[in-house]
Amino acid sequence: MTHNVLVVDDEPKLCDLLASALSQNDIAVFTAGNGLHALKVLESEDIDLVISDWRMPGMDGPQLLAEIKNRYPQLPVIVMTAYSTVKNAVQSMRNGAFDYIAKPFDIDELDITVSKALQFRDILKDNLRMRAELDEHQQIDSLVGDSPSFRRVLSAIDSVRESNATILLTGESGTGKEMVARAIHKHGNRADKPFVAVNCAAIPEGLLESEMFGHRKGAFTGAVADRVGRFQQADKGTLFLDEIGEMPLALQAKILRALQERIIEPVGDPRERKVDVRVIAATNKNLLDAVANKEFREDLYYRLNVFPIPLPALRERVEDIAPLARHFAHTLGAAAGKRFSGFSAEALQAMARYSWPGNIRELQNCVERATIVASGAEIEEQDLPAYLFASQPTQSGALVAEGSVPADLEAALAEVEKAYILAALAQSNGVQAAAAQLIGISERSFWYRLKKLGIHVDKIVR
Repeated sequence: MTHNVLVVDDEPKLCDLLASALSQNDIAVFTAGNGLHALKVLESEDIDLVISDWRMPGMDGPQLLAEIKNRYPQLPVIVMTAYSTVKNAVQSMRNGAFDYIAKPFDIDELDITVSKALQFRDILKDNLRMRAELDEHQQIDSLVGDSPSFRRVLSAIDSVRESNATILLTGESGTGKEMVARAIHKHGNRADKPFVAVNCAAIPEGLLESEMFGHRKGAFTGAVADRVGRFQQADKGTLFLDEIGEMPLALQAKILRALQERIIEPVGDPRERKVDVRVIAATNKNLLDAVANKEFREDLYYRLNVFPIPLPALRERVEDIAPLARHFAHTLGAAAGKRFSGFSAEALQAMARYSWPGNIRELQNCVERATIVASGAEIEEQDLPAYLFASQPTQSGALVAEGSVPADLEAALAEVEKAYILAALAQSNGVQAAAAQLIGISERSFWYRLKKLGIHVDKIVR
């Protein structure tokens, strides 16, 4: 098996010496004269190991090591130094170096150290590959269900998976939008290329442009080196823009240009770069309402909405609750070393009666808890969390009593929303992040709802 090793040193003769020594061990050697050149090599080549000098002009060894650990945390680095003090060696190891060698070094010692580092890299690669295969398998298998509404989703996936059309996935939080996006990518014509996911609500607004398009060194405070953005990372593959409705207006125009012209411009770099990316966007917001409220660009909405796929809420596909629950019990139970034959009839009835405001994500959390507390081969009603049986807002099909209609629909819906928020806060002991996760929305969306509904957390939970 051939490995790629990058040697970084400002002395060309030393680079040549190492290249000659290492190439005899079925190793392809790349060289760089400084830290910045090394980062460019890492962006373009699949490097298995970096051997870097400690002292270099410009970006020195410690700075390069820090940048590599930030960008490529699984990549081993061996530090070389002619200043073979204990202090330098210890510092390099503390900062994440795999090992160090002192100049002048013995070739046999070099071979042993390099061999150990490459073995370590191979083990990490195998672990990551197996984990990715397992995660991907679980993600695809989680598209479980045979209800008419979900069959329409599967049919839409089959229709669009081989195309390069931009897709807009809509639906409440927790309905499985990322799983659908991964399924489209996995079974499409870009399956062997990268799938890059970005949560637009989870990245601070000031960093979002750099995250999307990359930046040049010195473009802003803290930009100590060039950075490749998500569009370039996803080149030839799929870029999944989750919670696209939270994208700031100022950045929407640049996203629109990237979609229309397939051109991006990193922050601080006037040079344009072409990208070939298939975009799948997702949102739990009504983007047409956002357009009407001047919160979302109309032209971007129509550019994203080429092939819309609406995902049904779990309460709209009640017949899928049982097979989904069994699937989660099987996979989660196996991970915990348990094997379950299924659920009792009473447990299935209790889950069918509940409205699942957090949708599939909430169901998975519920089943995971049940697999932990269940003592028998079958998950019983008493193994389910208590909130399934507590007073809950009525299910969507029975919100209005027969013969009655609310005089103010907005106020009535706000009361239902407030009831869910309060229930989630009570169950999470007032921890807002946990409450947001419980009902399947982002923390930003949760904070917005607290403010909109006038809920003060310190007055709710004692």
